[in-house]
Amino acid sequence: MNTDNYMELIFPATSQNEAFARVCAAAFAARLDCTMEDISDIKTAVSEAVTNVVVHAYGLKTGKVILRGKISGDTVTFEIQDFGKGIEDIQQAMQPFYSTGNCEERSGMGFTVMQSFMDRVVVHSQPGRGTTVRLEKIIPISSAEAAAHAALS
Repeated sequence: MNTDNYMELIFPATSQNEAFARVCAAAFAARLDCTMEDISDIKTAVSEAVTNVVVHAYGLKTGKVILRGKISGDTVTFEIQDFGKGIEDIQQAMQPFYSTGNCEERSGMGFTVMQSFMDRVVVHSQPGRGTTVRLEKIIPISSAEAAAHAALS
């Protein structure tokens, strides 16, 4: 069975749409025969990435988020893209407890959470042009699926 697939959603960067992004990502990844733990990991990581856009990317302006999903073999990849302020120092931003937001309201653990739940997290950003966060998770294919996939190849 060929599991390759893709999707793209564009929505306003508002806190109400964070849950929408979580559900869409989970539904998209579910076709890989994920465990509930895998689905939970994906929902949490996508939620953190979208929340980062809502809180940090646009300031008081409303901008947009593009959520792309891709399934290739046993890997599901999500890209969360904004066109906001961008990140000056990606390495610093990815350090635990670092936040540009109000320290009383933000823990600075967003990227750390994403890294703990996904197999790979890659961040590209240009100040003044926006940020793209790529989240990758490998979902092992069951032996029966692998045999069926091999038979079709």
